[in-house]
Amino acid sequence: MAKIFVTRKIPEAGIELLKNNNHEVVVSAQDGVLSKAELVASLKDQNYDAVISLLTDKIDAEIFDASPNTKIFANYAVGYDNVDVPEAKKRGIVITNTPGVLTNAVAEHAFALLLAVSKRLVESDTFLREGKYDGWAPLLLLGTELTGKTLGIVGLGRIGSRLAQYARAFDLRVVYYDIAANSDFEKMTGAKFMANVDELLKVSDFVSIHVPLLPSTKHLINADRLKLMKPHAILINTSRGPVIDEAALVEALRNKVIRGAGLDVFENEPKLAPGLADLPNVVITPHTASATEEARSAMSELVAKNILAVLNGEKAVSEVAVN
Repeated sequence: MAKIFVTRKIPEAGIELLKNNNHEVVVSAQDGVLSKAELVASLKDQNYDAVISLLTDKIDAEIFDASPNTKIFANYAVGYDNVDVPEAKKRGIVITNTPGVLTNAVAEHAFALLLAVSKRLVESDTFLREGKYDGWAPLLLLGTELTGKTLGIVGLGRIGSRLAQYARAFDLRVVYYDIAANSDFEKMTGAKFMANVDELLKVSDFVSIHVPLLPSTKHLINADRLKLMKPHAILINTSRGPVIDEAALVEALRNKVIRGAGLDVFENEPKLAPGLADLPNVVITPHTASATEEARSAMSELVAKNILAVLNGEKAVSEVAVN
């Protein structure tokens, strides 16, 4: 019987899977994010064989030192920028993530944000609730149509590809940027490859970001690149907050450099850049793009399957590779 620690309560599907395989599962009793000191104290001298971590946990050498017998840290997320993967590799510790199972949820959320901003749904809802509606007017809360416009996708992974498929139903043209062109994707969607981000920004009416957080992608969208976008453009981000220079975005939105934005992630979560929440032309959601019952349960099952595989001496289902 192995001993497994979960840093925060997650859906029961994965927990039950581990228990049904006769493993002991200890879920943190604290309701909220564990500080580094609290996480170290929770792990120290407990001899955990596996740990389920979340994006809010900084998993580094200090954590590995606190739990030297842990064979796997199964990250309950697609992203893993919270984990020092090279350090884990040096120690022979397996790091896994949860790709694939939340593709539909995040792509749907990105499209929902695009619709909400372009149709000014939140502004309209607030307008009504505040008692300002006194009858139909021809220029009241005019939005923009999607049909015939161009959607630029930055990062053609699973989520970006899925978003492109949704775009076809709205007769959107799709352009995309990634490290290499994908001819099969182009044949399936009619999308056009752009050789660099700058050119994509110049031609797109809507831009959706789907890249991992790396040193090369931090502030990928900055003040200079925001100026390249069309004045009526809308920016969507469901990837990682620091990919966008949030202070620069606030200024761009405030000064109508671009029309609007839809954000599910933020540069310094849970804090927002000053002024962001006061802007009427931005729709913000609290990192809930993957927050569907289906996706979160599937994530829970996948972390459990990764742990079971490693504990059985098998290859993890979705091990993170070190480049």
